[in-house]
Amino acid sequence: MTTLSLALRFARRDLRGGVKGLRIVLACLALGVAAITAVGTLRAGIAEGLRADGARILGGEVEVASQQGPLPEAAVAWLTARSARLSLLTQMRAMAVAPDGERTLVEMKAVDSAYPLFGKLVLDPPGPLAPGEVAVERVVMDRLGVSPGATIRLGDARFTLRGAIRTEPDKVASPAILGPRAMIPMANLEATALVQPGSLVTWEYRVALPPGTTAQSFVAAFREAFPQNGWRIRTADAAAPGVNRFVDRAAFFLTLASLTALLVGGIGVATGVRAWLDQRARTIATLRCLGASPGVIFTTYLVQVLALAAAGIVIGLAAGFGLTAIGAAALADALPVPPRIGLYPEPLALAALYGLLTALAFALWPLGRAMEIPGAALFRDAIQPSGARPRLALVAATVAAAGALAALIVGTAENRSFAIFFVAGAIATLIVFRIGAQALIALAGRFRGVRRPALRLGLANLNRPGAPTSLILVSLGIGLTTLAAVALIEGNLRRQIAEQLPEAAPNFYFIDIQSTQAAEFDRLAAAQPSVTEVRRVPSLRARVVAVNGVPAEQVTPTPETAWALRGDRGLTYAATPPEGTRIVAGQWWPADYSGETLISFDAALARGWGIGIGDTVTLNVLGRDLPMRIANLRDIEWRGLGINFVFVASPGLLEAAPHTHIATVRADPAREGAVLRTISEAFPNVSGIRVRDALEAVAGLLERIGTALSATAGLTLAAGALVLAGAVAAGQRRRVRDAVVLKTVGATRAQIRRAFLVEFGLLGATAGVIAAAIGTLASWGVVTYVMRADWAFLPGTLALVVLACTALTLAFGYAGTALALRARPAPFLRNE
Repeated sequence: MTTLSLALRFARRDLRGGVKGLRIVLACLALGVAAITAVGTLRAGIAEGLRADGARILGGEVEVASQQGPLPEAAVAWLTARSARLSLLTQMRAMAVAPDGERTLVEMKAVDSAYPLFGKLVLDPPGPLAPGEVAVERVVMDRLGVSPGATIRLGDARFTLRGAIRTEPDKVASPAILGPRAMIPMANLEATALVQPGSLVTWEYRVALPPGTTAQSFVAAFREAFPQNGWRIRTADAAAPGVNRFVDRAAFFLTLASLTALLVGGIGVATGVRAWLDQRARTIATLRCLGASPGVIFTTYLVQVLALAAAGIVIGLAAGFGLTAIGAAALADALPVPPRIGLYPEPLALAALYGLLTALAFALWPLGRAMEIPGAALFRDAIQPSGARPRLALVAATVAAAGALAALIVGTAENRSFAIFFVAGAIATLIVFRIGAQALIALAGRFRGVRRPALRLGLANLNRPGAPTSLILVSLGIGLTTLAAVALIEGNLRRQIAEQLPEAAPNFYFIDIQSTQAAEFDRLAAAQPSVTEVRRVPSLRARVVAVNGVPAEQVTPTPETAWALRGDRGLTYAATPPEGTRIVAGQWWPADYSGETLISFDAALARGWGIGIGDTVTLNVLGRDLPMRIANLRDIEWRGLGINFVFVASPGLLEAAPHTHIATVRADPAREGAVLRTISEAFPNVSGIRVRDALEAVAGLLERIGTALSATAGLTLAAGALVLAGAVAAGQRRRVRDAVVLKTVGATRAQIRRAFLVEFGLLGATAGVIAAAIGTLASWGVVTYVMRADWAFLPGTLALVVLACTALTLAFGYAGTALALRARPAPFLRNE
């Protein structure tokens, strides 16, 4: 009979007795696989929703957008002649003013009669949007204190409030970022007088294609007919690239958190397998004494572990799929589109592969160790562990499984550099906790002579043969490390928004200030009694089209600097360095400089793009491609929320271009309303952005992201608690025997309870301290190098981590101790 067939027979017969010892394997794998499945399926569902509803989300099958003014008549005629339907809309920011003078910033959208080409605009009360009417989001009505039928002023025009916007079909592709939506008919746009030379207006032409025409061929023909135009062209299959990037990054971080839970579960796999083998010690010893080869022993229990792992993976896939629907319902307000929940093979297969590799990486070592222990040694292995180690082939297989798991993490990551750091950090964390466990064991051995019996016994429990000290520290510590890191990252971001930024930030940004209004704006703003500072600079929009002659789409930047190559960026010009400028390379041009256009560039972007002094960046400004040579590099402090530009050009050519100005105003917070009212009354075309409102919006977004990360980190802690419970359960028989022996020789229940609480209290405190230290280091790295923000030490958060860890460990330890104390000595001793 072959080894495999014999092992299968043994495995089948052994499993008839139940899988109680392997339940921890089942539960740990199911938990980790469920988390990865839920994140992956939700991500795929959102992507499918974006793809299937791309035309509705974009507002057309093709969109051509310009921030340089309406398209030329020739381009419009080309689109009209080759499309089934064409719709034009514009988007800009404006101040909505109520009859009583109350006002709020809105994202104004002017739409034509063909809008929307796809989907349906739903108003409350129902009906079309007629000329002279405005529809707004409900929050605008609440802020202004108005109801349908009221008069609202936008710029120089007055509109009758039609009602609230219930459904805006293309909201994802054209989100209202700095203010809620207000929608007017295109026929009334001119009356607002908001469109001025240089105003921040986006003109969007949505196209419904005729049957038989593909979006790709249409776009290719349009680009060929109108090259070098600087327009943004999108198709329905990429309706919301920003949303896709956000979803991908959020899913990436959530997947890493889920993987941490799975890795903690892997420790549970090792725990369960070892406990299972301990329970089968006599069976294995008997088989070895009867002549069973190590290969038969290994294959028998490998088959059992893989069978239970497969069951755990299947349960995890089913549970994760169920969690997807629950998560989609719970996050309905935060998700960009309703996800299309379905069976997506790729995320399911990926989650299953993660589970399988984790099971192999953590199960092969204890299985290999068991097959190398001689039959006689197995009878005493629980008391006097042998030094058996797996064979070299199994060590190589374990390393290969772990390497495949790491390669899978990195290979499927949206940010591979961060994934590499994650893998390295996970390995380092395991090593640190292992070293911490050995240090605790060694330290406990030094205090064997203490006089208090409970303390002496508790310390002895930490370094006795077969003690689960290392296992408990590693399993619980990794989960708490993740929780500590997430809590510190979220706490730092909240601290910067809630405490630091409001002190450093201006009260208002004012945009779309015309050049003819600039001097009067400065005078009026400075004349307000509560205003302490007014800063104003020219403002244009530019798009990077080439770097050193290489088209922007072919440039390979670092992931954290790729954003600057997408879309339009702010551009200004200055003869002298703006206040607070920190030049780190090169020299500023002379104040009277006249010559080729030079540019002052962001040093961080230059590093990410691999360019420096003397290199050329070509910007498209108002439809013209302008090459600009880098004269100097600046370190930009974005956190202060002052006026900062990635690109600052030398004066000359840009001064003659149509442009507006942007200004910041600092004032007494108690008089903000008066300042905003005075300036917006004098300049109806100028929009004031209240910085506090923008910060509150960012804080709300961070809160939703933080909640998702905390929930996933909670899964990691749950996995750690599960492994802790398994470790306590695995050592329960030993704990019962110790309690029986101690009670037999005269120890009281209180002494035994205190001894076990000393053991688990020290374990929990040590795990908490190490987790706090590693979590602090991890949060510092993420906040400083990934988020490019200032990091602060938060001792209160870390204290909660240590206390929570100690309390959790004590709770499980007390539960195990209470069960052990219930055992009656006489029956136990007779059975022994």
